[in-house]
Amino acid sequence: MSFKSFNFHPLVSAGIKAAGYETPTAIQKQTIPAILNGSDVLGLAQTGTGKTAAFVLPILQHLMKSPQKQLRALILSPTRELAEQTNAVIKVLGRKTGIRGFSIYGGVGKQPQINEFRNGTQIAVACPGRLLDLMNEKQINLKNIDILVLDEADQMFDMGFLPTIRRIIAAVPKQRQTLLFSATMPKEIRSLANDFLNNPVVIEIGHSKPADTVRHALYPVEQPQKMDTLIQLMDTTAIGQVLIFTRTKHRASKLAFKLKKQGFNADALQGNLSQKQRDKVMDRFRQGRIDVLVATDIASRGIDVTQVSHVINFDMPDTAEAYTHRIGRTGRMENQGMALSFVTKDDNPILRMIEKNMGHSIERREITHAFPQQQAHTSSPRSTAR
Repeated sequence: MSFKSFNFHPLVSAGIKAAGYETPTAIQKQTIPAILNGSDVLGLAQTGTGKTAAFVLPILQHLMKSPQKQLRALILSPTRELAEQTNAVIKVLGRKTGIRGFSIYGGVGKQPQINEFRNGTQIAVACPGRLLDLMNEKQINLKNIDILVLDEADQMFDMGFLPTIRRIIAAVPKQRQTLLFSATMPKEIRSLANDFLNNPVVIEIGHSKPADTVRHALYPVEQPQKMDTLIQLMDTTAIGQVLIFTRTKHRASKLAFKLKKQGFNADALQGNLSQKQRDKVMDRFRQGRIDVLVATDIASRGIDVTQVSHVINFDMPDTAEAYTHRIGRTGRMENQGMALSFVTKDDNPILRMIEKNMGHSIERREITHAFPQQQAHTSSPRSTAR
C-alpha cells in the first residue's frame, strides 16, 4: 500500500513526496481513511509510529477542499516541545499547499501568536494554558474550527489540563470532527475521552507497550554506582545519539556537567531553561551537534530525532506509561533502538509494573556485559563535538 491510495490533493501528495514518505505505517493505514471520511477517531498506537502525520495529512486535505484564510484546525498538545514538533511536520507536509500552522504556548511573547491568528493562519498547535489565556483576553476565538485534535491526550489529562480542555472545547463549534491520539490510554482516561468524541472509530495498534523496534536491558545498581556505571557503559558501547533521563531538573543539569568534564559532547534539557534556551538545545540535538542529551520527563514526548540509538534511564520513571514514552524516543519509524535502565532496589515495584505491561521480563545485565557494538555506529559519543 502507498500513500497514493488515499487520493490526496496533488499539492498534499507533493508534500508527502518531498518529505520522503513512501509507505504508510499501520496507524496511518487505519486512521487516515476514517478521518478523510469525516468520522471522529480514537487512535492508540506506540510512540514513534507516525501518529502526527496520520492526522496532519487529512487536515491538509480538508483545508485544501475549501481554502479560507482563517483558523480552522486546532491541535492541542501537552508540551511546548511536542507543539513545535507537530508544527514542523505541518510545515514539511504542507509546504506545497500554502497552508500554514503556528504554535501557541507560554514562556514566549504573546503578540507573534496573536498576529498569526489575525493573519488567517489555518492551523494552530496549542498548549491549553496559553490558548485559554489568549481566549480570555479575546485575542483568539475558535468559532471557525472544523477539526479538533487532542494529541497525547493521556498526558494532558494527567497534567491536570482537563478543566482547561473542557473550557476550550466549549468554545469550539459543536459541529466539528474530533480526533484523539495517544500512545497510552488508561481505563479512567478512556472514559473521559467518551465525553469528547461522537461515535468514534476506535483504532488500537499495540498501544501502552514500547515499540517492537526497541530492545531492552537493565543494570542492577546502587545509587552511588550510577555515574561510574554510565561512564563505563558509554565507553564500551558503540552508539549514535543518546538520550538520558533523570528524575529531577537539578540532577539533569549536574549529570550533563559531569559528562562534559569526562569529555562527552553533552547538554541538558530541563524545565528551568527559558524557551529560547530549550529551543537552542533541541535544535543542536536534532542537527547532531549534541551527542548526549540529559533530560527530565519534559523530553519524554516531543522529541522526534530518528538518530537516537539509545535511551538510558539513569533514574527510573514513576509509571509504566512514562517508561513507554521515554523509550519511544528511540526505535522511531522502524529504526532499531536500545533502552537501558539503571535499577536500584527501590525501583523494583515500578519495574514489576513495567514488565507486566510489556508481558515479559527485561534482560538483566552486569556492566561487563554491555550492549555489543552495532554495525550502524562506529564510535562512542566521547569527544565528538561537531
